[in-house]
Amino acid sequence: MSDYPQILGVYSLQLEAEIGTGGTAEKRSNITYWYARQISQKEFEVQPLNAHHVPSGVRTVLGELDFLKQYTPEPSYYQIHTVPALETLARKIEQGEQAFSAGNMDEAEGQFIKALMIDEKSIDANYGLGEVYSHTKEFNKLKRVLNTLLGISEAFTYEHRQKFNKFGISLRKNGHYDESIRYYKKSLEIVNDDENVHFNLARVYFEKGMNEPCMASLKDALNINPQFMEAQKFLRYCEKNM
Repeated sequence: MSDYPQILGVYSLQLEAEIGTGGTAEKRSNITYWYARQISQKEFEVQPLNAHHVPSGVRTVLGELDFLKQYTPEPSYYQIHTVPALETLARKIEQGEQAFSAGNMDEAEGQFIKALMIDEKSIDANYGLGEVYSHTKEFNKLKRVLNTLLGISEAFTYEHRQKFNKFGISLRKNGHYDESIRYYKKSLEIVNDDENVHFNLARVYFEKGMNEPCMASLKDALNINPQFMEAQKFLRYCEKNM
């Protein structure tokens, strides 16, 4: 198993900007704080901290030399601000998931919303809240959460594959077919070599009565994995009965 990614903590980036013009011009330093991970032997990933001291927003990958030259470790900042904030965020998400599993949708919604107040782009919290609204069939709220997730590319990567699959199944089982199709198509724009996504998209098309797209998605799944038994059986059924 790979030793990466490794959490390095919080680092600062200091940039100088010139304020004013002519004789009144002066240089001022601007310091920003970033959450850093080492993702390979020679690559480092930085993500800005938000107002609540947690990583949120676009991740940037840097080479070793650029990272070491530009960024300065801030261990005290990490321990005092970021670690407690991340622990609170994780606790709210865990409490939301427990409430959802217990069937307490109001409590689950409240905990996920509290988590999003710490990090509005939290993938886990958005997935959790999306599942709540999928289950309660609150379409407008579900649509807002889905739009948020569709704008976060990392939500569709392998790192979040378990939550991704669970949410997609929830959309389909609760009859949100159009939303499910949008969701899976967005995933395929980012990760196109996952036969399971093509298969799950085929199931949505099947339930909508869209036979040709269903079979096309099954063939896409089998092009990636010809030994995919469920897709083989599903395609044979479709070809026989449609």
